[in-house]
Amino acid sequence: MDLKNKTTADFILLGLFPNCRYPNLIIFLILFIYALASAGNSILILLIWLDPRLHTPMYFLLSQLSLIDLAYISSTVPKAATNYFTGRQSISFFACAAQMFSFLTLGLAECILLTLMAYDRYVAVCNPLRYTVLMSPKVCLKMAASTWLGAVVAALVHTIYPMNFPICGSRKINHYFCEMPAILRMSCVDTSHYEMVKFVSTIIFLLVPFTLILTSYTLIFLTVLRMNSPKGRNKALATCSSHLTVVSLYFGQAIFIYMTPTSSHTPDQDQVGAVLGTIVTPMLNPLIYSLRNKEVVGALQKCTGRCCNRDNARSLW
Repeated sequence: MDLKNKTTADFILLGLFPNCRYPNLIIFLILFIYALASAGNSILILLIWLDPRLHTPMYFLLSQLSLIDLAYISSTVPKAATNYFTGRQSISFFACAAQMFSFLTLGLAECILLTLMAYDRYVAVCNPLRYTVLMSPKVCLKMAASTWLGAVVAALVHTIYPMNFPICGSRKINHYFCEMPAILRMSCVDTSHYEMVKFVSTIIFLLVPFTLILTSYTLIFLTVLRMNSPKGRNKALATCSSHLTVVSLYFGQAIFIYMTPTSSHTPDQDQVGAVLGTIVTPMLNPLIYSLRNKEVVGALQKCTGRCCNRDNARSLW
């Protein structure tokens, strides 16, 4: 297939679980989750920006995570919903490549950021006297910049390679967005060499960060056990348990999809993993971090109280 035909032919997205008997229920459930995720992450970003008490390295990194989650879920759900309601399932070659690039960039950025968040908690608990030096505002900005830069470079490589494989026969993608495993299944050439590249990249961006995170929290847990203050111990455990919940959800599905060969799992399994990683997790993250965090809850109550006082003052006038 020549380049012109390759780039002008559209792909067909079959959507969320195309063989499901209740597609209306699924799409409305997904939209409900999308609304919760968008509202939750937007509120968290706003609270961290407005409340001076949350202007700390941990909350700066958390705001970056919320920003990633907001963009992550928005890179797939609106297009899937638009296709469902309009009945148009097509997506152009370049739109497919752009969606894959944005999805990979945000996914890789989240992997790196979760590792940096674990390092932040490790320094705060295990080396508190050097925390202001090791996690200074300048260091935090460098962390954020390196997160986005590393993710963009890696995503660019893993977008260009799969999108240049020749596709024979049907251009139907059994998915609700353009994901790498779904594109690889349509290729009519041997992709084993690229599968090896993908496996190595997965070790670098998934397994290594996951190992570093587990190591950080193991050291944190050992340090917490030696604390004399029950209040400090409970606060450290509450914060770290929230982080570990997010890590388990995200890395579990990512390792399943990307550390195993594409042929070893079905399209439906890919969709379940993608829904957990790109739709459910962005919804849960703000809930996990806010409900178990007294500082975030306090900031929300303070902001709500201000709004109520303003409304009462206006009503008096």
